[in-house]
Amino acid sequence: MNTIPKTVPPLPRQRDLDRHLERTAALDWLRAGWADLKVSPGPSLLYGLGVFLVSLGVVGCMMALALDYVLFPALAGFMVVGPVIAVGLYEKSRLIAEGEPVSFTGMVMVKARSGGQIMFIGVLLCLLMLLWMRAAVLLYALFFGLRPFPGLDHVAGILFSTGTGLSLLAVGTLVGGLFAAFAFAISAFSLPMLLNERLDAFTAMGMSMALVWNNLPVMLAWGAIVLALFVLGVATGLLGLIVIFPLLGHATWHAYKAVRVPPAS
Repeated sequence: MNTIPKTVPPLPRQRDLDRHLERTAALDWLRAGWADLKVSPGPSLLYGLGVFLVSLGVVGCMMALALDYVLFPALAGFMVVGPVIAVGLYEKSRLIAEGEPVSFTGMVMVKARSGGQIMFIGVLLCLLMLLWMRAAVLLYALFFGLRPFPGLDHVAGILFSTGTGLSLLAVGTLVGGLFAAFAFAISAFSLPMLLNERLDAFTAMGMSMALVWNNLPVMLAWGAIVLALFVLGVATGLLGLIVIFPLLGHATWHAYKAVRVPPAS
């Protein structure tokens, strides 16, 4: 009687995703982003101006429609969808690296190698931002009840001078941090990856999370830099986003190139 020989299936190839980068590598990415910004700065600054004008218009509409109670969650949510908006800046950095000419039209009409997969992640991040804004409203209702929003002039006093306000601030920061951490993990590298590689959205998001987790020290430093510069942009009445947003967009491309290793290698 013939017997079937025992075979051992090959084990999956282990992939080391730790790039062994120092925290200071995040500053190198920022410097490289600044260098890209200075190469044909016009398109990048025009891109940043567009982001500023749209953001200003959204804030103005929210104030006109008496939606000021979701203004702070909306500003925080901007960081969630920001990586999608910055796709054109990734494209400029890619063109510079390949020695190709840069134009504003090419930055707006981006042709990603993954096709429409970027749109899928864009929709997902927009839904995540809306979910965070709804969660923020529910948290306010849980702590203060069905009380009308006191207005932006009084919100600081309520949050920092009352026990209920401090509790809301602590819980809101924790919940918002979870939303931000998840959004950062799935979008830090997935969008540049989809622009530069032929992948599907789920693979790109999974790889992005794996790369962030395996390079956590430098990614925490990078996240702190992004947050600090974004707060600076908001503190200038959003005017600073004209420069800060392109700078972060170009730097994100260099972060992707430093951490992502092509499968072939």
